[in-house]
Amino acid sequence: MTRSTRPTYVLGTGLSHDGSACLIKDGRICVAIEKERITRRKHDGGNDSDAVSYCLQAEGITIDDVAAVVQNDNFSMLVGADDWYRGPRVVKGTNVPLVSISHHLAHAYSAIGASPFDEAAVLIIDGCGNAYDDCIDLEGCTLPETPPEKLGHLFFEKDSYYRYEQGRLRPVYKDFSEGGYVLKQYPLRPSSTMHSIGGMYLAASTYVFAGFEDPGKLMGLAPYGRPGQHDFPIFDLKDGRVFVRYDWMERFTRPARNKTAFKERFQEHADFAWWVQREVERAILYVVNHRYEVAPSDNLVYAGGVALNAVANRLIRTQTRFKNLFIQPAAGDNGLAVGCAYYGWLEVLKQERVKATGPSASGRHYRRDEVEAAVKQHGELLKEEPVEDVSRRTAELLADGKVVGWFQGSSELGPRALGHRSILADPRLPQMRDFINSKVKFREDFRPFAPSVLREDCSTYFDCDYDSPYMILVAPVRPEWRSRLPSVVHQDNSARIQTVTEEVSPAYYRLLKDFKAVTGISVLLNTSFNRKGMPIVETPADAIRFFLGCALDALVLEDRIFFKTAMEAAVDLPLDKLLLERLKPALERNAEEARTLGGVYELRLSGVRTFTLDLSRPQPTVYEGSGTPDVVLALSESDFQRLYNDPSEAMALFGEGKISASGDLQRALLLNRIFRMS
Repeated sequence: MTRSTRPTYVLGTGLSHDGSACLIKDGRICVAIEKERITRRKHDGGNDSDAVSYCLQAEGITIDDVAAVVQNDNFSMLVGADDWYRGPRVVKGTNVPLVSISHHLAHAYSAIGASPFDEAAVLIIDGCGNAYDDCIDLEGCTLPETPPEKLGHLFFEKDSYYRYEQGRLRPVYKDFSEGGYVLKQYPLRPSSTMHSIGGMYLAASTYVFAGFEDPGKLMGLAPYGRPGQHDFPIFDLKDGRVFVRYDWMERFTRPARNKTAFKERFQEHADFAWWVQREVERAILYVVNHRYEVAPSDNLVYAGGVALNAVANRLIRTQTRFKNLFIQPAAGDNGLAVGCAYYGWLEVLKQERVKATGPSASGRHYRRDEVEAAVKQHGELLKEEPVEDVSRRTAELLADGKVVGWFQGSSELGPRALGHRSILADPRLPQMRDFINSKVKFREDFRPFAPSVLREDCSTYFDCDYDSPYMILVAPVRPEWRSRLPSVVHQDNSARIQTVTEEVSPAYYRLLKDFKAVTGISVLLNTSFNRKGMPIVETPADAIRFFLGCALDALVLEDRIFFKTAMEAAVDLPLDKLLLERLKPALERNAEEARTLGGVYELRLSGVRTFTLDLSRPQPTVYEGSGTPDVVLALSESDFQRLYNDPSEAMALFGEGKISASGDLQRALLLNRIFRMS
C-alpha cells in the first residue's frame, strides 16, 4: 500500500495598496485573490486577513497547514506585525515561519514565477519600492549612487534589473530615488519618489483625473492630444539613469479638480497626456536599452506598475534588442503576493521551480449550489432561458447587438478581464462604445475598449505577429478593418489586444469560434465586469447585482443564461420603484439580517423627496415620508443611484462629502450593508 504524500503549501501576501494573497501548492499557484474583490473597495490593501482567509478556505486548509508565509509591504519590513497590521492577522499565534522580503524582489519573483523562460533578464519599474535600508537584494548589485550614510530610509527603489539563470535570481543593477513631495500639496509633483518613471506618471494622472483611481486612464486619453503643443523634456536621461526635471512643472497650475473642469479643458489635458506618454516611452526605452547593455539576454521578463503601459510595451517588443518579452499580468502591487509565494517556494523551502501553465485565472470556483442561491435571492427579477448550447446562444445574442455579462469559472488576477469576468459586445457596432461607457460602465466617454481575438486570426485584423494573452500590448488595427470594428479601434487606430487560445481559455475560445461562425469575424469587444470605481465582480451575487443595476441585456453565469424580467435597468428606474419595489421586498426577504442592523434611517434625496427605512420593526419596511429617525442622510438623486448600484461606494460618497449625515453616525456607516440586501 502506497502512503499518500501531503502537499506542500506556501502563502504569499502583499500588504501594500492593491493588497492580495496567493497560495502555492507543490510549486504551482492553486488560488490567488486581490483584496478589493472581496471587500468591494477599489485598491484596498493593508491588513491581509480577508485575502488570506479566502485562499485558505478555497483550498480547505488552515494556516497551520502552510509550510511558510512570505510577505511584503511597500514602506516597511513589517517588524512586529506578526499578529497585527492595521487589524488582527490570520498568521497570529502560529508556528509557521514568517519571512519579509523587499518590494522589487517580490515583483521580480512574481514575474519569473509566471514566465515561460528558463533564462531571462528581469526588469522592474514602478513608482516606489522599499527604502534602501529595507532591501535584501543589494549584495553583488551595481548601485549607480549610494544614499548618504544614515539616510537610507529616505531613498526608495525606482527600477531594478536582475538575471535569472540556472534556477537562481541574482540582482544586477538597482537605482534609488529620494522621497517625493507627498506632504507639499503642489498641483503637480511626484508624491512618492522624486525621480521614478512611475511616480511621474502617477503625478500627471492625478493632475488630470484628480485621483489615484487608474493611472492607465492617461494612456487612454493621450491619443486625443496634439503633437507639438509642448516641447520641454520631462526627464533627463544620463549615465543609464532617469531623472525627473522640475523646471517645467510651474507652468501647470490648473489641475482638473472635478469632472466639469476636466470636460471644460479636455483638449488641454489631452495635449498634456500626449506629451507625458511620449516622454514616458522615451524614458522606458532608455532604461531597457541601457540594462540590456549591462547584462544582455534574449528574454525579458517585466513587472512593476509601469509594465501596465501597453503602448510602451509594444515599443519594448518591437524596438529593443530583447527578442522575447513576458509581462506579468498582475504587474502592479496586486501581484506582490505571487512573488512572495514563489520566493517562499524557491528560496525559503529551496524547492525546484515548477513552470507555470494555464490561465491567469486563480480565484476560487463557485459551486452550482452557490450560483443557485444567488439566483434565488433575486428570483423575481431574473428570467432564465433554457438552452442546450450556451456558447452558441451567447454568440447569437452578441451578433444581435446585445451586451452580455460573461461569468465563467475562477476570477482573473490582475486588472484585466480575460474571459472569466467580462462584459462582451459586438465590435462591429459603432454605438457600442458610447453605450457601454455611459449605460453600463458609467465612465468617461473617451475611454477605449479592447478586442479579444482568436490567436490564429490575430494578424488578419491587427499588425501583430506576437502573442498578447493578457491584454497589455497594443497593435495597430489594419486599415481595411478600422471601419469594420469601430468599437475597439482607438483614436490613433490602435487596439489593446487579447489573443485567445483553446489551451488557456477553452470556454472563451469556443465563444469566439461560435461568434465567428455566426458573423464571419473572430473578434469581440471585451471589457472588465465592473464599472468606474468598482472592483471587478468576484461572486455570482456580485455579477447579478451588477446586471440588475445597469443596462446589460443578458447575464451568462457558467452554463446558464439570464435576462431581466419586464422592467427597466435599476439606473433608469424612478426613486419610488427602486425603494418601494426593490429595496422594500429585499429587506422583507432578509428580515432577520435587517433587524440585526436595526434603526430608522431617513433619506432626503435632492431636498425634494424623503423616504424612511425602518429596520426596528419585526417586519422591516420602507415608505415615502418622514418618521422618527435615528439618523438622517441627505444626498442627491444621482448619488443615490450610485449608492444603489454599488453599495461599496458608500464610504467614498461620505469621503467626497456627497452624503451628509446627522444623528447616530454609527448607523450611517451601515448604509452599504442595507443596500447590499437589495
